[in-house]
Amino acid sequence: MKPSIRARLAHLVDRLAELDRELGSETAARDMNRYRELSRERAEIEPVVTLYRDFCQTEADCATARELCDDPEMRELGEAELARGEIQCAALEEALQRALLPRDPNDGKNLFLEIRAGTGGEEAALFAADLLRMYTRYAERQRWKVEIVSASESDLGGYREVIVRVLGAGGWSRLKFESGGHRVQRIPVTETQGRIHTSACTVAVLAEADELIDIAINPAELRIDTFRASGAGGQHINKTDSAVRITHLPTGMVVECQAERSQHSNKARALAVLAARLNETRRRAQQASEDAARRGLIGSGDRSERIRTYNFPQGRLTDHRINLTLYRLDAVMDGDLDEIIDALTLEHQTEQLTMLAEEM
Repeated sequence: MKPSIRARLAHLVDRLAELDRELGSETAARDMNRYRELSRERAEIEPVVTLYRDFCQTEADCATARELCDDPEMRELGEAELARGEIQCAALEEALQRALLPRDPNDGKNLFLEIRAGTGGEEAALFAADLLRMYTRYAERQRWKVEIVSASESDLGGYREVIVRVLGAGGWSRLKFESGGHRVQRIPVTETQGRIHTSACTVAVLAEADELIDIAINPAELRIDTFRASGAGGQHINKTDSAVRITHLPTGMVVECQAERSQHSNKARALAVLAARLNETRRRAQQASEDAARRGLIGSGDRSERIRTYNFPQGRLTDHRINLTLYRLDAVMDGDLDEIIDALTLEHQTEQLTMLAEEM
């Protein structure tokens, strides 16, 4: 292990002891905000310190095993213990390096998933519906909740645009690499001569902002319009202007919501989507100012970036960012995304580890 990494870990050991003293003091609970902040920091540090202590103990065991190797009568036992210890040390060192990787502050947040039909007309809209089903099925497997925020349906039952809110632990951390262009190659239902067409959709994954105040939405910069909702809903749809359209004047962003019967609820949801979009815009601006290497092999997630191809005639899915090809497209479209997401996460972590090693 590099001395710089060991020094960082030793500092975390000292910091954990310091936090224990502060949290155990008689005055700790007087400021509940600080108490929660310190408790959160301790919860993050403790697993790393536990790993480091296990590593140090395993190192000590290896040193003892080397001493046994010097004794002819104990050499066989010492060599076996040393071999096991070195394997365990290597595994613990890798786990420690991963534990030291910078955490994504959004990993614990809910998210908004936006899917828009691109080139391909009606076929692109149908593919947007397929992508929505894919993500919804994946959310069901993860026991997440999915709420429709707004939807613009096409004539054949697809979506020109659909926005959903995904609520559940780990949602952002698992889906954050899905932003980008998704290309489909298949014979459309509208094709009479059996020719394969190429269409596309864009997916945007936006972390839900904690509070509107965090992204400084000025009410004076909003134009809020109400209108009569369209679609299923019975007589209520025809009699009440419950749908809400919010325009953020400085950026021109427009968000609509008509999923709820209440105008107040639709306004709240639309504001939440707007906050997430503005938050994402700010995040991208900060990211663009950093070194290009910092963005990683996963890519920036720009909506115009083609990240994946779904080839139905061949039953093939290819993620172009990591050159991953799977011949199990039916399972993927049914929400079996773990293999892809795990591969993307591993690639991202591998690059982070490389950067960490260079910094050390």
